[in-house]
Parts: sequence; C-alpha cells; structure tokens
Amino acid sequence: MYFGSMILLEKYKAGHFEKSAGYKYFVPSHVNEEWIWNNPDVNALLEKAAVKLGELNSFSRLVPNIDLFIQMHLANEAVISSRIEGTMTNMDEAFLPEAEVADDRKSDWREVTNYILALNWAMNQLKTLPLSTRLIRKAHGILLKDVRGEQRQPGEFRRSQNWIGGNTLHDAVFIPPHHQQVDALMGDLEKFLHNEDIKTPALIRIAIAHYQFETIHPFLDGNGRIGRLIIPLYLVAEKILDKPLLYLSYFFELNKGLYYDNLSRVRTHSDMTQWIKYFLAGIEETSKQAVNKLIDVLHLKEQLEKEIHLNLGRKTSNAINVLDNLFKNPVTTINKVSELSGLSFKSASALVKDLEGMNILHEFTGQSRNRIFIFQTYLDIFKDRL
Repeated sequence: MYFGSMILLEKYKAGHFEKSAGYKYFVPSHVNEEWIWNNPDVNALLEKAAVKLGELNSFSRLVPNIDLFIQMHLANEAVISSRIEGTMTNMDEAFLPEAEVADDRKSDWREVTNYILALNWAMNQLKTLPLSTRLIRKAHGILLKDVRGEQRQPGEFRRSQNWIGGNTLHDAVFIPPHHQQVDALMGDLEKFLHNEDIKTPALIRIAIAHYQFETIHPFLDGNGRIGRLIIPLYLVAEKILDKPLLYLSYFFELNKGLYYDNLSRVRTHSDMTQWIKYFLAGIEETSKQAVNKLIDVLHLKEQLEKEIHLNLGRKTSNAINVLDNLFKNPVTTINKVSELSGLSFKSASALVKDLEGMNILHEFTGQSRNRIFIFQTYLDIFKDRL
C-alpha cells in the first residue's frame, strides 16, 4: 500500500522561480508521487494509446527476423531526432561510410551515427542494468563524442547554468533549474520511473518523465536527443515493447512549435493534463505508423524474394542472403557482397548487376570504381513519412 502523498493532475503546480545573479530560473516540482486525475479524456487517450502500442508489440512478434528491421528504425529515429536539433543528414547518408560523406556534412553525419551508437549501447545495457541516471549519463557521453558539444561535459550533469532560446541568460526563453539542484531532481525522476509502490500507468509516467527531463535540462548539450531516447528505453525496460520500435521524434517534428508550446504550457500554466493528452495521442499515432511500416517492409521482402526466385536461378541463394543483409543495412559495395556470399569479386559484381537490373540496388556515387549501392525502395518506406 502506498502511504506517500498524491498529485491530482488538475491541481498540479509545476514549480516555482528562484532568483540568481540578475535572472530567475525555474525549479520544477518533484514528480515521484502517486498521480490521479478526474479528466475522462485522459482515460480515453490512455486506453487508445495502450491498445495501439499492444498491437505494435504483438505484430512485431509475428514478423520473422524482426531484428532485420530494428537498425533501420533506429536510424530513422536518429535522423529525425537530430533534425529537430538542426542537423541535415538524411536517411541515404546515415548508412554511408564516413569517407563517402561530403566534408560539409560530416559533422551532422557523426551526430546521427553517435545517436545510433548511444541508443544501441543503452538498449544492450538494459539486459543487465535498470534505466538510471548512470546509464543516461553514459549514453550522453557516446552521443557527444567527437561532435559539436564535445567540450560541454559529455557524460556529466552540468556544473553551470544553461538556458533555452535567446543569446544570453537575460533574453532567454526559458532558464532551467540551477545546476546545484540537478542531482536531486534527476534522483527524484529516476525514483518515479521505478517506484513500484505507486500505480501510475507506465505511459503516464513516461509522459511526465519526458516533460520533467526536458525541464531539468541536466546536460549542457544534447538534452533533447537524450530526452527523446529515454522514451523507447523505458518502454523496453518495462517490457511494454519487446523491441525498440516506437519513437516519437517524428510526431514531435511534424509540428515542433506545438511540441515546445505544450512543454512550455506545463511550466507557465501548470497544465500537465494537456501535455499528457498530446503525448498519448503521439503514442497512438506513432504506433499505427510503426505497424504500417512493418507491413510495408514485409510486403516488400515477400515481393522481392519471389522476383529473385523467378529470375536468378542458381544465384538465388546468394541473392536472398544479400537481400536479408540489405534489410539490416541498405547500403553495400561489391566487396561487401563478395565477403557476405563467398563469391569472387567478378561473380559478386555480376550478382550486384543483376540486383541493379531488378531495381533492388541503385548505384549512388556515379563512379566507375569504389561504387556504393543503395537499397532505395526500402529507404523510401521510411523517407515517405518524413
């Protein structure tokens, strides 16, 4: 039985301002309490979101070789989440070797690549570690390695004041809590995510947790990306999803102004209800889109396997092997095909030419040597929704 205090959603007070040298910063209220509400819209949206999320998880269990598609979903998330922060890398570039990326795009490419590495690392850690501030800090260190922001304490909570919007503290749109308060606020947030004595539903918890994390803004850089990364981590850690197949960055990016307005309204009007409703609508919509993507991918895989069997005769086995790996990484070279299939360079080149003829592969560089081939039809399943 829970003996702590309760927060009535409709009476929630978001926090208060405190003064520092020439500016005021916002201190959010602690969230590690039992949350209750009277708004029937929240219940309706929670039910819809839970149903669609359950459908996504059930569908993913029916998909053979679901891990073939996981990296593509991670890459898609990395591209969109980084785009919210201003990077310009697209899905085509995300899978290219760094040497093939234009010099003026390398920095953006590294940020996307680091996001994929951070999310993969964190997902792997969840097998043995809980979702914790320790895990979040280490993921942050990976995110900022050798990119813009690498001088801004990667892997560590900030030790100075930061702000959002504006050029200085004096014209900032929002000033998060003082750095001396970050450890206590993040400790409270971590306890809230894992508190088994309260009955607040998981989707409500992660909605509140995302708002709280973005309001604390515990790092000097990379808060938005880490805050969005926490969402799939939590859903997998809580076994709501078996695989990291749901990402809200696309939903947030569709109308960034609405995303930021809803976050800001919690702070200015204590309107956590509106934020939760928006977040749950995002869960429902994004779950439906994720199922549709999986369906499209399955149809594409089935169609191409039939075409390969009909057209490639003795090459069928090697071609299917190459195709399966293209679903993991849609960028390849003749050397990679040779290594994968055990074929000579000449035979691998002939197989790639066959796959080009079937419009499975498209040459990317326009060069006669060191050519790179892209599985464009697969990429388009994701690009069409950006």
